[in-house]
Amino acid sequence: MKKNTNKNIETFQELVNSSDYSFIEKLNSDPDAKFNGDNKLSREVFSGHYVPVSPTAIKEPIYISHSVNFFKELGFSENLIKSDDFIKMFSGDMSNISNLTQNAGWATGYALSIYGTEYYAQCPFQTGNGYGDGRAISILEALINGKRREFQLKGAGKTPYCRGADGRAVLRSSVREFLAQEHMHSLGIPTSRSLTLFTSTKEQVTRPWFRDNSYSKDPEVMIEEDVAITTRVASSFLRVGQLELFGRRARKNEHENALKELEMIVLHLIDREYSEVINQDLTLEEKIILLANEFQNRLTSLVANWIRVGYCQGNFNSDNCVAGGFTLDYGPFGFIEMFDPKYQSWTGGGMHFSFFNQPVAAFKNFKSFCSALKPLLSSNKEALEELEELEKIENNFSKIMQEKMEDMWARKLGIDKFDVELFEELINLMIDTKVDYTIFFRELSNIPDDISSLEKSFYGKIQNENIKLRWNSWLESWKSFINVNDENSKDKLSNQMKLTNPKYTLREWHLVWAYQEAENGNYKPVHELQEIMTNPYEEQTKEIEEKYYIKKPSDFFGIAGISHVSCSS
Repeated sequence: MKKNTNKNIETFQELVNSSDYSFIEKLNSDPDAKFNGDNKLSREVFSGHYVPVSPTAIKEPIYISHSVNFFKELGFSENLIKSDDFIKMFSGDMSNISNLTQNAGWATGYALSIYGTEYYAQCPFQTGNGYGDGRAISILEALINGKRREFQLKGAGKTPYCRGADGRAVLRSSVREFLAQEHMHSLGIPTSRSLTLFTSTKEQVTRPWFRDNSYSKDPEVMIEEDVAITTRVASSFLRVGQLELFGRRARKNEHENALKELEMIVLHLIDREYSEVINQDLTLEEKIILLANEFQNRLTSLVANWIRVGYCQGNFNSDNCVAGGFTLDYGPFGFIEMFDPKYQSWTGGGMHFSFFNQPVAAFKNFKSFCSALKPLLSSNKEALEELEELEKIENNFSKIMQEKMEDMWARKLGIDKFDVELFEELINLMIDTKVDYTIFFRELSNIPDDISSLEKSFYGKIQNENIKLRWNSWLESWKSFINVNDENSKDKLSNQMKLTNPKYTLREWHLVWAYQEAENGNYKPVHELQEIMTNPYEEQTKEIEEKYYIKKPSDFFGIAGISHVSCSS
């Protein structure tokens, strides 16, 4: 029997002792940083992989929550949350901690592609040199029980990439992100993780938002909101947009080290995210091909899993697509309720980032990723074969994505092999009947005898006899695909389907309740949702089921801030 060699971290000093800053030690700092004071004013950053910048502490931080599950995984003692230095660090006050190995944080630049089109206009200088981490500051990189983790504060104040904004996050968006990351992890989907959540009633910022019970698609008023800082943790925060920035600079030969800096960031990505599958002794060209293949595999699996659980990223630009192949950036995300392939919670997102279009959006980001790698191959005349191979991998994305999607749908339906006719008729029925996505698939997992067992997921009674006939016909057809001969085989399939189809997903109206109560100083709803949504596949108490395993109330349909959100946070 293998002994557990994991070491628990009991004190803040032990956490500091685990620090190991590979990003800032192996990559280039912005050479102009030393001429720009504290680096909190918006400016162009022409080269370098990061800008050293310290977070801006929130005033008199109030503890709301931490992830108990993640603390256990990290081996963090619960006593840490009572440590003054721990509270200071994760509420942005690094200047008052004397024993830190590195008492400044760092922010990174990245490029922006929206649905595969390169953009520069979002940069205030129209050059792409001012776009990046406007309020996310990494403050710690550590080796904890053999795993490298990067700790990043969201809402940590201004950086050179703030584009005139205040660098803060508000309590509303911070509660959403804090709860969503741990929920996604519990759903079995690769994601950044939530460590802590702090707020302050001594500092407010102004944000555009909606009037109460409004149907408006656009924010109508400016509101004052309390600030908050949430700490997210990942193996790295390297994004496709980050590689893209260095790829663009190399392609245009913007400075003499442009190609070298691209190579450095690509090799660092491999070291941080792919070292277990890419041998460091290979040539650069061989590494690039393996990297493209592996990222394709991770990205296609990720997006298929998003659709499996009803998650819509909302704003899947290249800068919100992580090069390690996990979920990041819980801004205008949403979990689908009434099924609609065109579902999109963000009013500014458009059809290109809608629920069923996420595989295509992923392909656009993958093309941007490959485009960023190409200068490293095209600069080497002997790498023509690898350049062709990279293009083959790129062109194969849709096929791989389709295979992953079909496999996912087969698992959701409990069948051995995807059947297009069965699937298409189901999708049409779900649209025509107006069904709740999560509840429908969970009820189907009970292997119902007839349509009556599925009606819990319908947003209204079926009046049309033709639809009833279609449902009965579909159920008969589905049963011819599943392997159920007796009660044992039925139970086995049911349990298997329930591991694929969650019972609970984080609905926006639950989140609204939690953050509105938090704004009034009541953090119990946050804790309640934390507990329930980190057990999304399990049967829970009858009381919880009656409160959380229900369809969206009709009063909430079309309501701004519940049915749809702006990108403001």
